[in-house]
Amino acid sequence: MRQETVTNPEMLEPNPLVSLLRISSHLAGQVEIRAALRSVKTEIENLLPIDHLDVCLVDDNVTWNTSYEVGIRTRWSLSRTPVAISPVRSILFGETDYMLTDNAMEDERYTYEGALAQPIIKHKLRSRVNVAMKVLGRTVGALNCSSRTPGLYDEKTVERVRQIADVLAPYFYSLKANEKAKQAAIVRAEAQAREEGLRQGALELTRVLEQERQRIGMDLHDQTLADLTRIMRDLEKAETPDDKAHVIGSIQDCIQDLRRIIDTAVPTLLDLFGFAHALRIHLERAVEDADATILQVCDETDGRIDRLDPVTRIALYRIAQEGINNAARHSGADRISVTVRCRKGQLKMVIEDNGLGLPGGKSGRHGGKATGGIAHMRTRARLITADFSVSGKDGTRITVKLPMSGEPDEDACPTEPAEWEA
Repeated sequence: MRQETVTNPEMLEPNPLVSLLRISSHLAGQVEIRAALRSVKTEIENLLPIDHLDVCLVDDNVTWNTSYEVGIRTRWSLSRTPVAISPVRSILFGETDYMLTDNAMEDERYTYEGALAQPIIKHKLRSRVNVAMKVLGRTVGALNCSSRTPGLYDEKTVERVRQIADVLAPYFYSLKANEKAKQAAIVRAEAQAREEGLRQGALELTRVLEQERQRIGMDLHDQTLADLTRIMRDLEKAETPDDKAHVIGSIQDCIQDLRRIIDTAVPTLLDLFGFAHALRIHLERAVEDADATILQVCDETDGRIDRLDPVTRIALYRIAQEGINNAARHSGADRISVTVRCRKGQLKMVIEDNGLGLPGGKSGRHGGKATGGIAHMRTRARLITADFSVSGKDGTRITVKLPMSGEPDEDACPTEPAEWEA
């Protein structure tokens, strides 16, 4: 005799209490919000049918909303968005505890003008139930469940989602606070690193300036003073017009040497004639055979570089001087150029030559061991918060990028061309 077993449909219904306990168990040990949401997705699906699940959390001022979602990836989780344009802003602002709709695509509470409702339309998220997540009576976010099937949720679903939200809220609030603390710690660490970098940079620059002062003193002693002593002796012996002409020529050479030393110590040319012209003069003086070398200084900032504060402008000038000197003395190049550009709030200076390059074609940005002129240039760049890099392949290319304060006007900084990062 065949015996049939009759199953009570209610016995197939998942026990909400068991599922809630499992949700709590899955959350234990989670340290990241998205991972925590993924860990409970299956248990939530056991309690109600969903095609999309997300949690949105607000900041302390209820100004910005951050969304975390599993399943379908939408614009909601790409970046923070203003609470004012959220489809669930009524919940986030504390105006209501829940929202329920049979078809969010046609519900003006979700698709009002200006709302970030594109995911609802694109993915046809018709049935929606949204419940406030509260901690100590304050709304900290919303739990949002959606389905493509219209008319799927009812008041009973709202109560079930509210139970889930009550379990999730303290965990997610804690994880958000922990995430905020980590970000604050990172910001503090970066600030301390910058401060230490500036301190070390200031010490290094002080050492370099002392070396420069000693070098100038030695130049005056070994060259200018010796020349003046020799001129005095020649003047005492001068009897004929030719002798006197020779002395005058020696005096003129001495004056030129003094001008060179003065220009090195104080960039008067920079103040008198501007950045580009001063560099062009320095480039011509630095190269022994100017006629056999292609020299180019190009200012594409429309003079903006001469409107920088004096400390920044002099630092860029010194970096360019050092790069030019290295190219002229050591590279064997027959082409040396300096180009200054301004694009999208950033000033970029490039010193390049077609010489021998660096040993092994070395290149690098902030880090890396560097000595001599490169170390000095890197230090000066660090002190004006500029990005410094050098490439030694197929010649040498030194690049300095300086963030500008405020957005430059369109004439001074036109639209960035494709080769800007070349």
